Amino acid sequence: MVEISYVQAIVIGILQGITELFPISSLGHSVLLPAWLGGDWAALVTQYGTDDSSQSPYLAFIVALHVATAIALLLFYWRDWVAIIRAWFTTIRTRSVTTSTERLAWLIVIATIPVGITGLVLEHSFRVLFAKPAAAAMFLTLNGVILLAGERLRRRSDARAAAETLDASASLAADHERRRAVVGGTRRSLDNLSYLEAAVIGAFQTFALLAGISRSGITMVGGLVRGLDHEDALKFSFLLATPVILAAGLFKIPTLAGPAGDGIHGQVIVGAIAAGLAAYASVRFLTRYFTTRTLTPFAIYCLVVGTASLIKFI
Repeated sequence: MVEISYVQAIVIGILQGITELFPISSLGHSVLLPAWLGGDWAALVTQYGTDDSSQSPYLAFIVALHVATAIALLLFYWRDWVAIIRAWFTTIRTRSVTTSTERLAWLIVIATIPVGITGLVLEHSFRVLFAKPAAAAMFLTLNGVILLAGERLRRRSDARAAAETLDASASLAADHERRRAVVGGTRRSLDNLSYLEAAVIGAFQTFALLAGISRSGITMVGGLVRGLDHEDALKFSFLLATPVILAAGLFKIPTLAGPAGDGIHGQVIVGAIAAGLAAYASVRFLTRYFTTRTLTPFAIYCLVVGTASLIKFI
């Protein structure tokens, strides 16, 4: 069993903190980077794909990094989470949903159910089958295609909305239609996202169980397809990711107390600090970036790195 060094802990921690939130797949990079570097790094990937997760130091280490990333998201959005949790308890007490925050709380609950169930049932199988360099490269390439497709659908939707607004600009009815949020029409906000649509967007997260498919990227695409702008799609993606990442991490963190954690507790602490700091910096950057920019550069990156990795590992 190859022991994780402190250098590896820092490098992989920073990588995790960035790639978990950037739409380029943290799981894919946690498999591909060690495989590219070779030697002791490549041996880590073999441990990640082991049938017995309780015996894999690398898996236990990655779990700790996920918890650190979730904590960074909680710290960044702490005001939102205080309001959301308070609103959720209010709806339980009053048995009604009256405010936008109360509605957002239930959108998050509903959207989290699909990935929660799928993760419990299939996470182990997906990890063993697909946490290999060739598979991760294939899915990373597919992730680039998905991001490009999402942007194309968003642009087509915007073009249709602009045409409809121009054609109908002379009447009051047209003004009402211009302001009404509909799929394929004008931009929508989280306030008028339906519960069914939230479940669909949440279901997109299940594909992130495949190493190479980005959780934030595919969830953003789901939001864009349903008419959200990039800023709202990003925020909803991060709010959905926080309880999923945190719950999955806390569920498996006890493995660090077993054989998998022997001799790496220091590396886990150092890696988690690196991941948390990188994640916090990443979310600050991305919330500004997506006010004016798109997923296209990340799609190109995934296509280039994924294709190069396919050539190397197949």
